[in-house]
Amino acid sequence: MATFLYKLGRLAFRRRHFVALIWVALLTLAGVGAASAPAAGSTSFSIPGTEAQKAFDLLEQRFPGMSADGATARVVFKAPHGQKMTDPGNKATVEDTVKELSDGSEVSSVADPYTGHAVSKDGTIAYASVKYEVSGMELQDSSREALQDAAQDARDAGLTVEVGGDALQTTPETGATEIIGIGVAAVVLVITFGSLIAAGLPLLTALIGVGIGISTITALASALELGSTTSTLAMMIGLAVGIDYALFIVSRYRAELAEGREREEAAGRAVGTAGSAVVFAGLTVVIALVGLSVVNIPMLTKMGIAAAGTVVIAVLIALTMVPALLGYAGRKVQPAGKKSGWMGGNRAEKKAAAAAASGAAAPARPNMGTRWASFVVRRPVAVLLLGILGLGAAAIPAASLELGLPDDGSQPTSTTQRRAYDLLSEGFGPGFNGPLMVVVDAKGTGDPNAVFKQVGNDIKGIENVVTVTPATPNKAGDTATITVIPDAKPSSVTTENLVHAIRDKGTEVKADTDATVLVTGSTAMNIDVSEKLNDALLPYLALVVGLAFLLLIVVFRSILVPLKAALGFLLSVMAALGAVVAVFQWGWFAGLMGVEETGPVMSMMPIFMVGVVFGLAMDYEVFLVTRMREAYVHGEKPSQAVVTGFRHGARVVTAAAVIMMAVFAGFIGSSESMVKMIGFGLAIAVFFDAFVVRMAIVPAVLALLGKQAWWLPKWLDRALPNVDVEGEGLRAQTDKDGDGDRELVRV
Repeated sequence: MATFLYKLGRLAFRRRHFVALIWVALLTLAGVGAASAPAAGSTSFSIPGTEAQKAFDLLEQRFPGMSADGATARVVFKAPHGQKMTDPGNKATVEDTVKELSDGSEVSSVADPYTGHAVSKDGTIAYASVKYEVSGMELQDSSREALQDAAQDARDAGLTVEVGGDALQTTPETGATEIIGIGVAAVVLVITFGSLIAAGLPLLTALIGVGIGISTITALASALELGSTTSTLAMMIGLAVGIDYALFIVSRYRAELAEGREREEAAGRAVGTAGSAVVFAGLTVVIALVGLSVVNIPMLTKMGIAAAGTVVIAVLIALTMVPALLGYAGRKVQPAGKKSGWMGGNRAEKKAAAAAASGAAAPARPNMGTRWASFVVRRPVAVLLLGILGLGAAAIPAASLELGLPDDGSQPTSTTQRRAYDLLSEGFGPGFNGPLMVVVDAKGTGDPNAVFKQVGNDIKGIENVVTVTPATPNKAGDTATITVIPDAKPSSVTTENLVHAIRDKGTEVKADTDATVLVTGSTAMNIDVSEKLNDALLPYLALVVGLAFLLLIVVFRSILVPLKAALGFLLSVMAALGAVVAVFQWGWFAGLMGVEETGPVMSMMPIFMVGVVFGLAMDYEVFLVTRMREAYVHGEKPSQAVVTGFRHGARVVTAAAVIMMAVFAGFIGSSESMVKMIGFGLAIAVFFDAFVVRMAIVPAVLALLGKQAWWLPKWLDRALPNVDVEGEGLRAQTDKDGDGDRELVRV
């Protein structure tokens, strides 16, 4: 592989005009496609195989035109102090509002509070239910504006009015902190390279890659029903890996120049060596993201595949466009005779190169990466124990992890959705915000009405049920819906137990009458999603870690190095989950993170972090350890190979980690709680993995293992393909051609 990538790098360097033109053309084509694409269609949240989804599907068949998955809104009214909603003036205002709401073109129905028994017992609070024909994400802005205008008109008449439901759901905003994250990345690159040109290359190529990826997603959004969070994840991952992969190539290119090679040869060698690490690092990320499809949640599958596509683009750009742009940059990215470089790495390399050229011993002072690795090699047990204990302490809050999906109760108190939620809880009880819809399929039974009545009576006898409405049958009379109001809030364990109790009762009804009883609604759907994600976590972890383990065996030709990489990842992801629990569930530093309301951690967070963090963690593992493997293969002792790997790789990995953390942290400013949580979780996971696992635990373990770290059974060594990540074949070829280390930089 190293030889092929070496030739590719040289070709891209020589044919830079052609390569640049291709990427610009792709960016233009994707941009035109995004601009001319129709608006995204339905982004309904379907969960195949769950009981809640089966009930929705049955409602579509038996209640045509019901729009079971259509957007809903609850306009909640509260009378002024000392008044009631049944007072003539207040009643007239509500009736006018109901009439105004009914005029919407996408409105399917509006329930009047006074005819629908939607007034609280004390008469101070009432609500009107609005049903739309389309989902919340499909709803036109004009419909949302009409809803808010109607509420404002009622406020102007003297009532307190708030609006809840998914009708106000909009595309999340990421906020200005995303731009700050990119700015931090730019500063880190300038410090790392000491050159604006060298620093600008990774940013430019990453933005081009993300531009192509996001534009393609936008162009296909309507055809593939891609949601708003799909492009957010692709942007988040694409920016991070795009900058990192280009950084790896540019850094190796400068190191090759410092050793006296001419620019085309340096570009070829950079792509042949660092490019090999980029390919395999990218493969681990792609495996982790595509593996999300095993969960069988369409939204999660689309998010993973779209983000994986953006990673593939980032890899291709690093292998082709980066060497092409290096050709345009000329000598401006070469190490200059002024201070530059993170941790003094460039200065040391320049002094060593100058000394080597004059035949003298290199007087360069070891850089910080060398000094740190030397310390770890001397004190491996102490560093290993300290790292494990630190991550273990950070992971302690994960033992209290509570999972759930966000609802209006998790919104900040400044939002109208949260205030509507609180008003409904005040007037009708906490369970009113999470009603359960029970669907009874009595087709084929002798007396459907008797079955409907029996089911209603059975549910009334279950603990923690406040209200059970009479059954509402369809036109055919063979299917009915029953609304059940729990006595606890939607995200509580009590409500979850109630859903299971109703389903258990449905099993008994099935045995007695052959009727099918299904529980659905947003609350039941959230419970089913959480259980589905929990059930899929271990199979997903086994699949992703197993495939990546096999890939790393091929890369490192070792058993213990991939095993150490996987165990280190588990430590970092558990510590990151602990940090997420501490901030978003316990409320530690919540104000600093902009978390206005604590609550359960999003159900998909554990499986999502396992996938994404594993892929990203392997980036650092591959880049750092391949340099160690390269030194070991070329004859260095195991402990010295660890130091050599850090001398060349620590500076770049440190910069890459800081950049990735800055990019992810930029999404903490999002208005969407899911995006905010993902941004924080990924940023803190990168910190733990890069600076504790890869920078401390990895060298300590390798120092303790010695030669055993690179042990591989002979039969397996013969069976595995030789991908030559360390560039041994490349060195042999260039030495044979006589243009190896003897080449000089053109001046």
